[in-house]
Amino acid sequence: MNRLLTRRRFLIGATVTASTLGLSGCDAGSESELTKSVLRLAEGLTMKTQRLLLGDAALAREFGEADLSPVFRTNGTTMPDNARYIAWMNSQFSTWKLEIGGLVERPVQLSLDELKALPSRTQITRHDCVEGWSAIGKWTGVPLGMLLHAAGLKPEARYIVFHCADQYEQATDGAGWYYESIDLVDAFHPQTILAYALNNRALEVAHGAPLRLRVERQLGYKQAKYLARIEAVADLAQIYRGRGGFWEDRGYEWYAGI
Repeated sequence: MNRLLTRRRFLIGATVTASTLGLSGCDAGSESELTKSVLRLAEGLTMKTQRLLLGDAALAREFGEADLSPVFRTNGTTMPDNARYIAWMNSQFSTWKLEIGGLVERPVQLSLDELKALPSRTQITRHDCVEGWSAIGKWTGVPLGMLLHAAGLKPEARYIVFHCADQYEQATDGAGWYYESIDLVDAFHPQTILAYALNNRALEVAHGAPLRLRVERQLGYKQAKYLARIEAVADLAQIYRGRGGFWEDRGYEWYAGI
């Protein structure tokens, strides 16, 4: 995991390493609990600083058709291996429905056709993967904020959690299912959409069919694929291992802003 170094960790790395070595005397190549705590504090500072400088509504750069990458690489799982997803896929996703629940006034289930009938947004943006590659693609989907407004968030809701249909790894505590989360600032950002098309074509399975998250101001691992359920929650502590995402539970930053 050390090779998957984010930009924020690089920027704060010298300060964090010095602090950790001075306080704990640990090997700089390992991440003790103290190191992780310091990184989490620095991550929070990074988020606040970025939002202060750029503003909550600042847009990620959008490109033109001529800038589209000839090949848009896949990231993460390329084929969920579970009976529920395979049944959806075999029905061309006609039996799939997106559930929206948790701390909402009006829980709802929406089919793919119902989502496609709603007002959409199309944006050409760059996907930046934590592994070091980028690609520019044209995404079309439903603005997440519109769906949340329709569902009616309760006052105590602070985060939106995306539960996915891909079991990324086997885990005895059940935490092998992919999931992600964002706060309400990113949830209501105009470029945060639930995408069902890439480059004017329905999403392929390898790219997260039938629906994936696009939160354009964050790194690729935040762009959850194979969406099955959206949950509004007050905190993240009780969800799987409590860090707000599959990779976050394994040491990545929760705020992956770029």
